[in-house]
This record gives sequence, C-alpha cells and structure tokens, in this order.
Amino acid sequence: MPPPQPLPRIMLEPLVRAALLEDLGRAGDLTTDAVVPPGVMARTALVARQPGVIAGLDLARLAFELIDPGISMQIERRDGEEVSPGDVIATISGPARGILTAERTALNFLGHLSGVASATASIVGAVRGHKAKIVCTRKTTPGLRAVEKYAVRAGGGGNHRFGLDDAVLIKDNHVAIAGGVAEALRRARAGVGHLVKIELEVDTLEQLGVALEQGVDAVLLDNMGPDALTSAVALVAGRAVTEASGRITPSTAPAIAASGVDLISVGWLTHSAAVLDIGLDFLSVES
Repeated sequence: MPPPQPLPRIMLEPLVRAALLEDLGRAGDLTTDAVVPPGVMARTALVARQPGVIAGLDLARLAFELIDPGISMQIERRDGEEVSPGDVIATISGPARGILTAERTALNFLGHLSGVASATASIVGAVRGHKAKIVCTRKTTPGLRAVEKYAVRAGGGGNHRFGLDDAVLIKDNHVAIAGGVAEALRRARAGVGHLVKIELEVDTLEQLGVALEQGVDAVLLDNMGPDALTSAVALVAGRAVTEASGRITPSTAPAIAASGVDLISVGWLTHSAAVLDIGLDFLSVES
C-alpha cells in the first residue's frame, strides 16, 4: 500500500510545539540537564515492541528538530508500513540532551498515531474481498483530528467528515426537532448550496423509503444487523451511498460488509485505539 500523502509541516508544528512546551513546563528538562553533560552526542533507534502499522513519523521528527536542529532522523520504516517486534523504525543521531528531552513527546505522537493506523489496518483486513471501505468519524481527540485522520489513511482506511462544514449529516435528533425525515431533508436542501452533499441517518427501512422518495446523496444505516442491512442495500438499489455504523469490530465487520454497503464507519479507530508500543533504544555515544 502506498504511503499516505504527508501533511504540511505548517499543520503539524503547532501540535508538536504545544506538546513540547507542556512537557518542558517552567524549568525545562531538569533530569537531562543535570545528568547529561553538554556536547555529548548519541545514536538511538525507534524500535517496535509489538506488531502494527506505523504513522506519525513526521511529528516525531519535528519533536526532535524543534528541541535541537542538530538532531537528524533516518527513516527505516515509512508511515503505512507494517512492523514486527524488534524492527527498527528510525535511527536518531545528534546532541544527547535534545534526544532525551524530545523522546517522550515524539513517542507519544508516534505510538498514538501508529495505534490508530494499526487498528484501522485490522478492520480493513477483516473486510478484504468486499467493496466496503472503512472510514473514521468525528470522534477524535480535540486538537488532533487532522493527524488522527491521517493515521486512518496510513492504516488503509478513509475519512468521513473532517468537520461540521464538510457536508450535511442529518441525525436522529435533527429529524426529531424538524418533525420528520421529509421535513428535515426539505430544510437541508433549502439551506445549503448545490455542491453540498446530504446524508441522512436512518434506523428503519420505513425511514429509508421516505429518504429515497425525497432524494438523498447518502444514507447512514445506524445499528442495523446484517439482514436489515442487506434489505436496505437492496431497497437503495444504487440510488445513494450506503454507510453502516454502530459498534462495528473486526469480528463483526465481515458480515456487515457482506451486506453490500459502500462504507463502514468506525468511531473507535480514533477515540479508543490502543497505543502501539514503540521504544527509543540507546545505541552508542558518538564523538
């Protein structure tokens, strides 16, 4: 799988800078400054402790560079690549003080985003052979949406909305307040421009029928089992994009995908993915 398109540095630097400032606090790295003499050069390696998919190397590199521009990072495994325990992901060389000070921030970003990519890859693999594409949601860590969605792409998935301004997604509470599916769709169509897509969340085949009569670009089939999803896909008959959602896991995803839906949206990829265990191992002191 080709690596995802890198995000521009201007998007990443504020995130990394804020994380470093949070860690440095009011007095800097007391431990490293006391224990490591100035001028010591070191060579270290980012090493995978468990299998997974890598994401977040650009943020890790930035953490080291912002602390000390003299630190260099040699990539051995790119974002989107699978790793096994013991694999060297990258080597970092330069001033030892800077490497140690930036270590935790670099690992926080790399471990978290690699965890998101690995979780995505697990469910993408589970539906391989079906047309359904795995996509994430807006259930992201505040401030980290762009990089978490990048990590989903690194794991082979796709992205749903990035924000409320991407498209119209009419959910159950919108329908309830509007007074019904038909009225909610009418208001949405009247309220947005001709280039804006409209998706509607439906819980029943009856609601789906009304949505199709009114015209809709996509339907979110919420918490439907495989049989209901199969019926819904047949009813849609290609007139709208079909999306399944609702606590879908790698074990349940194959049956969901077999219904013929176009998309499977999974919120836990970004809000609950386990961190991928990656360590920074000391290799040598360099003169």
